Amino acid sequence: MALPVAADLLGHIIQVREQRVLLSGDLAALYEVEPRVLIQAVKRNSERFPEDFMFQLSRDEWLNLKSRFVISSWGGSRTPPYAFTEQGVAMLSSVLKSPRAVSVNIEIMRTFIRLRRILAESADFSRRLDELEQHYDEQFKAVFDALRQLMAPPQKPGRSIGFIQDRDTP
Repeated sequence: MALPVAADLLGHIIQVREQRVLLSGDLAALYEVEPRVLIQAVKRNSERFPEDFMFQLSRDEWLNLKSRFVISSWGGSRTPPYAFTEQGVAMLSSVLKSPRAVSVNIEIMRTFIRLRRILAESADFSRRLDELEQHYDEQFKAVFDALRQLMAPPQKPGRSIGFIQDRDTP
């Protein structure tokens, strides 16, 4: 199996508990190991994986993900997967030492860096857009004010035009 490309990896990074994570099943597939093998290696080295590096999804979080991604309830894992943060994935490289694991970890770290860069550029773009909007709002305000003046009725009534019939005349 070829190494994953950034676009493939970006699709596997999800947001759970306000953190960007990769799920244990996706990581196991990338490392080409059984999910249980990955979890066993992590559990044997549990001191390397504090809560901010790795956590197991709650039942509700797992059910929400299953419904969001339309995962069959017939196949796959029966227990909620583990979620690995960027630091947890980096720590996996010290636990899984195969050449495949090392090269996949490098690609995952590069993907997290790309994701941070994309998010930073997006925030910068949003800030610039806000600045432009404020700048052009002032210019368009003058245009709208001029249009409102043109649309407003005249201040003093003009002279009547046309024939005025005397109401007393039949």
